[in-house]
Amino acid sequence: MAGILRKEAFDIPEGVIYLDGNSLGPLPRGVGARMQDMLSDEWGEMLIRGWNGAGWMDQPSRVGDSVARIIGAAPGSVVMGDTLSIKVFQALAAGIKLVPERRVILSDTGNFPSDLYMAEGLVGLLGQGYALRTVAPEEVLGATDDSVAVVMLTEVDYRTGRKHDMNAVTRAAQDAGAVMVWDLAHSAGALPVDLAGSGCEMAIGCTYKYLNGGPGAPAFIYVRPDLADRVEPALSGWLGHRKPFDFDLGYTPGQGIERMRVGTPPVLQLTALEVAMALWDDVDMQELRTASVALQEQFIEEIERDVPQLTLASPRDAAVRGSQVSFRFAEGYAAMQAVIDRGVIGDFRAPDIMRFGFTPMYLDSGDVTAAVKIIAEVMNDDLWDQDKYKVRSKVT
Repeated sequence: MAGILRKEAFDIPEGVIYLDGNSLGPLPRGVGARMQDMLSDEWGEMLIRGWNGAGWMDQPSRVGDSVARIIGAAPGSVVMGDTLSIKVFQALAAGIKLVPERRVILSDTGNFPSDLYMAEGLVGLLGQGYALRTVAPEEVLGATDDSVAVVMLTEVDYRTGRKHDMNAVTRAAQDAGAVMVWDLAHSAGALPVDLAGSGCEMAIGCTYKYLNGGPGAPAFIYVRPDLADRVEPALSGWLGHRKPFDFDLGYTPGQGIERMRVGTPPVLQLTALEVAMALWDDVDMQELRTASVALQEQFIEEIERDVPQLTLASPRDAAVRGSQVSFRFAEGYAAMQAVIDRGVIGDFRAPDIMRFGFTPMYLDSGDVTAAVKIIAEVMNDDLWDQDKYKVRSKVT
């Protein structure tokens, strides 16, 4: 773990044990100073000249290459921009066009709801018999038939951390003639990913979780290089045009992954993310995964020993679990608020999931033991059973 742990690289408040990097990563040190420089020296001094002089226009591709290394993708196959929901829509629409004779998007009931909402919206727009079909996660491998155009799944379940076998599911989808799209929201920066090795057609993901890009950080989209000049972008935005500054009235898609750009790059957010991505330059993802699993196993063992009120909701086998551990408790919302009130930050997912994320870049075994001690105090002394902890906030 010595090669992974770098607490000094993050600005985490004193007295806080942060177990919610699976929802929003902490602030990397250096972001504030870089943002101030960007505001004063680039935006402030260069004004519009910053698009060329400061390299703003190239940021989506430049940062995309940094993300590509983390997810096992080739340089030039990932581009940044927009939100994850937009990228889901783009990938699904492009995937459907690759298999025009088919009408079904297949997903699972464990997928993040927003992905399913985007699929519902797309099939509603298309009409013509298009449909979204969902099955239980364990049924995905056998559910792809000759009606399925696209299989779209999130590799790691946002509630329980259950992890799909990317290679096996991709092979099954492609053997059935379908396009495979992976959502890496809970994978990128959490565990080794090998998109190139999997052979999947497309992938999308966010950067505000394990990649520590900050709230509202832009999403990414990957297209397999041999398809990059074939996919048709349904959202034919100005900056996905081959020559945007020729101002043609008709759309001509850009070359390769550039055609999957849509709107103006979010320069402030990309600047923060670019600083965060520098932390990954010398990170071995397998070493990080080994350290993460060790922390998770310790947490599960100590919680089950000291807090019998909680029931493990995550897979017990670490090989099929991402980088989070979830426990069930009927009053999980109130319990989590009480835990947070005492400096251990996790989060809650309805109906009864208490989630804890494990990022060995800023957590160690001592943090785990200290966190379990606080959770045990909250649970064993019923400290959660107060009205103030039962009032639901907008974000849980």
